[in-house]
Amino acid sequence: MRFWIGVFTVIVCVLGGYLLGGGHIGVLWQPLEFIIILGAAVGSFIIGNSSKTIGHVGHALKLAVEGGTATKEEYLETLLVLFVIFKLARSNGMLSLEPHLDNPKESDIFKKYPLFLKNYEAVEFLCDYLRMMTMGCDNSFQIEALLDQELDILEHEDNHLSGSIQNLADATPALGIVAAVLGVIHTMGSIDKPPAVLGELIGGALVGTFFGVLVAYGFVGPIANSIKDACSSKKGFFTVIRAGLVAYTSGQPPILAVEFARKNVDPSMRPSFTELEKATQDAS
Repeated sequence: MRFWIGVFTVIVCVLGGYLLGGGHIGVLWQPLEFIIILGAAVGSFIIGNSSKTIGHVGHALKLAVEGGTATKEEYLETLLVLFVIFKLARSNGMLSLEPHLDNPKESDIFKKYPLFLKNYEAVEFLCDYLRMMTMGCDNSFQIEALLDQELDILEHEDNHLSGSIQNLADATPALGIVAAVLGVIHTMGSIDKPPAVLGELIGGALVGTFFGVLVAYGFVGPIANSIKDACSSKKGFFTVIRAGLVAYTSGQPPILAVEFARKNVDPSMRPSFTELEKATQDAS
């Protein structure tokens, strides 16, 4: 909803201000200018990025539209999942987790926490490390080093994707100038036409510059920033899981390992100590 409110605001304010100033909306309809700018933008994006990056654009746009900030309830469910898993492992041994890790969607533990379960990336992230622990990897330093390495890789990939979108935003105004120059060239080729015709041609050429700047700073640039924020939020979510895993493998009891994880939650989204304590008591 936030995304579409922003899009609506940009369009209404730009076009509304233009119309209130006496502008004619029909002049802005220049489909050939749009084809030149958008086509060149797509082509340049394809040239400048790998197939892997291009393949992730759809997912990145979904992040921008939906927003990637986890809620307080999602963090609380994540902490409860960690607590229940750590408590089960401490009581019955790590091998008791295997049935839950093989098919998390059918796990009695994960099904109790649907907000966490729907975050398939976080579920996979957690289950991968729990599987390693069931295979005997219980060295907290090795687990911590591997977690940090994976988070660095994820951050690099996410930054590259948002950076690619930002590069497209930076290039779009220049592509608008290209379209405008082509419009001016066309106008100069029709210099013998009446002033009314020349005015229409010049106006059409300037629409290219307008459209390129509007798309860059009104849409593509903000989308790149939204993707960056969503990816940063995802890393923060994984950092919470990381803190819990490292604390547990270092020998901390389940409730204290979860408290370590809680302290890594963004303060604006962090469940209070009392809220977590009550929730863990109910989950016991």
